[in-house]
Amino acid sequence: MRYRTRVTAPAALLGTMAALSVASPAHADPETGTPGPETLGDPVFPSLGNDGYRVLAYHLDLAYDATTRLVDATATLTLSTTQELSQLSLDALGLDVREVLLDGAPAAREQAGEKLRITPAVPLAARTTATVTVEYTADPRAALAHTAWVPTPDGFAICPQPNTAHTVFPCNDHPSDKADFTFRITVPAGLKGVASGHLVNTEDLGDGRTAYCYRSREPIATEIVQITVGDYVIKDRQGPHGLPLRDVVPTARATALEPALALTPNLVSWIEQRLGAFPFETYGLLPCNNDASNAFDFTGLETQTLTLYKPNFLLQAEKSIGSHMMHELVHSYFGNSVSPATWSDLWLNEGHADFYGLLYRYERGWADSLGLTTMEARMKDTYARGDQWRKSSGPVAAPNEVNLFDSQRYLGGVLVLYALRQQVGESVFSAIESTFLERFRNASASTADYIAVASEVSGADQSGFLRDWLYGTKTPRMPGHPDWTVTPVSSALRQPQNRTDGHWHDNSATL
Repeated sequence: MRYRTRVTAPAALLGTMAALSVASPAHADPETGTPGPETLGDPVFPSLGNDGYRVLAYHLDLAYDATTRLVDATATLTLSTTQELSQLSLDALGLDVREVLLDGAPAAREQAGEKLRITPAVPLAARTTATVTVEYTADPRAALAHTAWVPTPDGFAICPQPNTAHTVFPCNDHPSDKADFTFRITVPAGLKGVASGHLVNTEDLGDGRTAYCYRSREPIATEIVQITVGDYVIKDRQGPHGLPLRDVVPTARATALEPALALTPNLVSWIEQRLGAFPFETYGLLPCNNDASNAFDFTGLETQTLTLYKPNFLLQAEKSIGSHMMHELVHSYFGNSVSPATWSDLWLNEGHADFYGLLYRYERGWADSLGLTTMEARMKDTYARGDQWRKSSGPVAAPNEVNLFDSQRYLGGVLVLYALRQQVGESVFSAIESTFLERFRNASASTADYIAVASEVSGADQSGFLRDWLYGTKTPRMPGHPDWTVTPVSSALRQPQNRTDGHWHDNSATL
């Protein structure tokens, strides 16, 4: 397997920059320039992200104190401005900010809501590079409106999706603004620090502490960064074509978890045959040391190169976990390598992950949660629910913040992909998938981008077909299955399936 190399020095990294239109313009002041808008205009999270610049690189330097259980941190961001800026903002929540430097000089700052506003002494010119350094302290156990921190008895992990990375580090917290990352994690004796990417250096600080330095070869969206501290053993093994596999496992659970961890090489081989070479420098699992129901609201989360899991899930037999392990692995392609341009494009992540996860399940003859054993049978059942889900959860590609993780984004997305495959045939569908992944690798892509690729590769305009499936209020006819019927919407609709006491919950059909 060929792996691409990247220049990754913290102050000179060139990340992928993707622009979104802004919901409302900033107010101009001819005397002081223009402040950057405090939004990227996301249709699901309209206050998320900031415009006027793009982040090229993050360098995160975190030190964990096992006595106070606090994290002392410095975040260094390399920015590229897209306009003249009299003020810029970062997303930040729950961070005790001590100082902000702009190009090495102290800068005025203000924390307001979930924004950290920074005012330079002199406005930043358009199309220039600037360095922002934020020194702060964070408490992984703090009670916040929402948080990415997952406290454990021996440290923490993080679960940033969809909108909580900025409770761990100040950032432009939107998947359209992917950047390169380096990490330095300092821990006391007996603990290890691990992050997305690969280990480049270990420093013995001479006072019982060790600093672990990691670098990502590929850019990362903030919502899939992983940083973890704990009493871990690092288990290395080789994947297909020499791909390094690295699992980060609680020491006390390493033996019990080994049967699940050993499944990864074959999973990678299976998906590479369908989607091409694995897109990152390494892959592995992080069963963090916390099985509490409220630790995080997913069974697994595809943090880049190191998928987060609840350990007890992985203690089950292969037929109970293999399909969902494939789901999370597929996110390395759909969601991580190609990130959503906006959160309304989530179906591209979850629909594809469930599509291939279910194919993997049925190839092995494992019945799903409904007792079904073929994709066709599951899609017929899903098709019958189509109008009810469109009524309760909206069209597949038109979620809101409340129903973002409903089954409509998962199985509803699978149904769209199944319909497209029925429409164009398996070989053309495979070509659409590979073209989309290659064209938008290390970038972000929208639903419109996927429709455009489908039309180009198939040699026919698929826009009307796919828009009906993705945005229509009624379920279209299924190609090749004129006998399939949709159950009429009843007055007693089931509530969307992801809400329990206001928390997020995954609805993957692979579970």
